[in-house]
Amino acid sequence: MWLINCSNYALERFDSAPHGLYLILSHTWGDGEVTFGDIANLEQARKMKGFQKIRGVCKVARSRGFSHAWVDTCCIDKTSSAELSESINSMFHWYRSAAVCIALLEDLDGGGGDGDGLATEEQLRPCRWFTRGWTLQEMIAPVFVEFYDKRWKLRGTKGQLISPLHAITRIDEDVLNGAADPLSLQSVAAARRMSWAADRTTTRVEDLAYCLMGIFGLNMPLLYGEGPKAFQRLQEMIVRTSGDMSVFAWHDPFEAFALGGSSFRGLFAAHPSQFRSCTTIETIHDPVIPAPSIAVTNAGIEF
Repeated sequence: MWLINCSNYALERFDSAPHGLYLILSHTWGDGEVTFGDIANLEQARKMKGFQKIRGVCKVARSRGFSHAWVDTCCIDKTSSAELSESINSMFHWYRSAAVCIALLEDLDGGGGDGDGLATEEQLRPCRWFTRGWTLQEMIAPVFVEFYDKRWKLRGTKGQLISPLHAITRIDEDVLNGAADPLSLQSVAAARRMSWAADRTTTRVEDLAYCLMGIFGLNMPLLYGEGPKAFQRLQEMIVRTSGDMSVFAWHDPFEAFALGGSSFRGLFAAHPSQFRSCTTIETIHDPVIPAPSIAVTNAGIEF
């Protein structure tokens, strides 16, 4: 794991995430982001638009007494497929292990808010941050999240904004407030967790699956180029590892009209949006009734 030294902006390598000893940034990508290769030439990196994010999170880290920070744009060597795969599979853990996650909402204006300066639901709802796939786990995994506007003004913590965050994302409040640790998060029905991603998008279609791995406690090999099959692989792995049959509860209101209502498809959803109506689904855990036996084979699903 690479971390930025907040004193000199140099990258330093750690064998594992130093729990509670670094700040981590959550943001949406834009023009002029500083990459792993860019930051090696600090003089040039400072001239790039994206360096303002690095400077901002390091300033917050230093003010809190932390010496290191992690920013996805420059702390992953994306030219190495092995490092990229390891990083994406470790992402949920890295956000969970950070002392604080700094969520930068670059389209949130600096003015307004309630009497305490907290951002309101009306101000937060249009922010692009709530529409991106990767920021879903970046909101759920960390225990502490602080939301900053485009002027780097603190507009509230995850705990303070629990009500508007729930209204915008439909994520259970006990998940948002940190009560759901990685183990109890797995007790939330798979279809319900999928519904949290129903209105989110990613630049690459495969990332619609990869950005959800941590929320389901899974690790998968990355196969960029496989397209929508990545989302099917994710669902197969959920069934294989948990036996959670709620993954079959998806609904596509438009499918009945495809090809005159005679189209054929498999048991798995094609997109997280097909779980949009699954926000209240629950999984019943009964010690008397054994979990169903489900097997994923090359011939299909066996019950």
